[in-house]
Amino acid sequence: MGQAGEPRRTHVYDEELGDAVARAQGGDETAFAVAYRLVQPGLLGYLRGLVGDEAEDVAAEAWLEIARDLGRFRGDGAGFRGWTATIARYRALDLLRRQRARPRPSGTEQDVLDLPAAHNTAEQVLETLSTEHALALIADLPPDQAEAVLLRVVVGLDGPAAARVLGKRPGAVRTAAYRGLKRLARQLTAGGGTGAGTGEGPDEKREV
Repeated sequence: MGQAGEPRRTHVYDEELGDAVARAQGGDETAFAVAYRLVQPGLLGYLRGLVGDEAEDVAAEAWLEIARDLGRFRGDGAGFRGWTATIARYRALDLLRRQRARPRPSGTEQDVLDLPAAHNTAEQVLETLSTEHALALIADLPPDQAEAVLLRVVVGLDGPAAARVLGKRPGAVRTAAYRGLKRLARQLTAGGGTGAGTGEGPDEKREV
């Protein structure tokens, strides 16, 4: 974990996060609280995209596992975000499997996604939205695109890190995120509707 990727806006906290994690592994409870504060908002947003209203309960389960296994983690701040996202994802998928008989409009169950290539225009548009509005738009994407965008924009992972979380090839993840961001940008520039079911244009077929 902790492989460097292209800089993201969330990475400004990664040096502080890496230091907090290292101190927490040495038994510093205050440092663990700092790590929690830095990671939890993005992690919760990611889980809301996967399990909706169950996000806080799933996050709580994930943090219990994170705290238990903290000594096994090896990596920097960026790696820690990827590691915690992987744990949270497994807990979310466990919940979705248990609730398979109950449809969840925002749930992404099995082939939940890939990862992101930088598409600055789409990212900048997303950054102007409230979290609630952004998550509503993302929930309308195909599942693979939705989780890729969540990992890319909400959690702030780079391409290789998101690919590791999802257990997929970086190229496949990159394509899904690119398509999702393009679709979101198209919806927003057309008026910001949340129910756009438009097809993919030719420019979405290329891998970046």
